[in-house]
Amino acid sequence: MKLRLHHIGVVVGDIAEAGELYTRRLGYHIESPVIHDPKQQAYVQFLKLTGDTVLLELVSPDAAESRLQAALSKGYPLHHVCYSADDIDQACGELRRRGMTLISPPVEAVAFQGRRIAWLIGRGQMLMELVEEGATILQ
Repeated sequence: MKLRLHHIGVVVGDIAEAGELYTRRLGYHIESPVIHDPKQQAYVQFLKLTGDTVLLELVSPDAAESRLQAALSKGYPLHHVCYSADDIDQACGELRRRGMTLISPPVEAVAFQGRRIAWLIGRGQMLMELVEEGATILQ
C-alpha cells in the first residue's frame, strides 16, 4: 500500500472568510474555486503554501442537515487528514485489516474531477479520507 499525505481538512462556517484569513495571515494561495459536492454535503476550497505539496481544504456544510454541521457546532476545526492512494480499493482493504473501520466506501467526488474518495476512522477517532491519485492540479 502506497499512501502520500494529500491534504488536511478544516471545517469552517464561511469559506470566503476563512480563505481570506489563511491567505492574509499565513500566506496561503487559493488553488481552486469553491466547489459544491452534494454527495459529501459540503462546499470545499483548496489552498496551498508556496513550495508545499500538501493542500489545506476548507470544508463547509451545504445545509443545516449536513453531516458536517455537528463537527462545526463542536468547535473543533481539524476535521480530517487525507492521503492519496495509488490503489484505493487495495488501500481500504489493507487499512481495514490494520484495524480501521470503513465508514464510506469509495465514491466519485466532484472536488477531484470524479476520482473516488473513501472515509475511514480508527481507534483514535481521527477521520481519514483516501483519494485516488490523479494527474490534476489537486493531485
